[in-house]
Amino acid sequence: MFRRSRPEASPTEVPSDPLSPGQPKGRPTPTRKESEAARKAALVGAPDSKASRRASRDATRTARYEARAALQSGDVRRLPARDAGPVKAHVRDVIDRRRSAGELFIPVAVAVLVLGFVKVNAVQVVLLWAWSAMLIGVVGDSLYLLWRLRRQLPEAFPDDDRRGAITYGILRSLQIRRLRLPPPKFKANGQPTVPKAKR
Repeated sequence: MFRRSRPEASPTEVPSDPLSPGQPKGRPTPTRKESEAARKAALVGAPDSKASRRASRDATRTARYEARAALQSGDVRRLPARDAGPVKAHVRDVIDRRRSAGELFIPVAVAVLVLGFVKVNAVQVVLLWAWSAMLIGVVGDSLYLLWRLRRQLPEAFPDDDRRGAITYGILRSLQIRRLRLPPPKFKANGQPTVPKAKR
């Protein structure tokens, strides 16, 4: 009797709730898994096909081949980042102009490993002294290179990035000369190497 009468909705009024049965959204709400999959697909693009994977492998193989060819030829324009730049070139020349104890490290290590199976006391004593002398020589030579490069590089390249150059030089000094890449431009006596004639 005293209740307020509810106003009747006009026949043209549209319900305000978009989820009500009277107003469907037109499509179901996507699940969280479907939403994440759609977002990843938009970021990554179309799924990889066999052709695209094969093309990617071929491009990687070509890049490796070109980098290897540049190292073997010493082409400064195509050297990888590890060997590129005037600082690294200078370090290579400093290392290659002289003989270093590190050049003998790998051959002596192999000889000690092989002769270590010979159970003769005299041989074992010789190996112990040879290995000790080798280690002392390598450490002393590395310290000398460290001192020399630390003194030279700031003077020769004050504005260039010199990070890792000293470590690069010491590691190169431990390599056998014939196996160094890029190949040395100088002999151990400081004379320039004669480039091999192309066949």
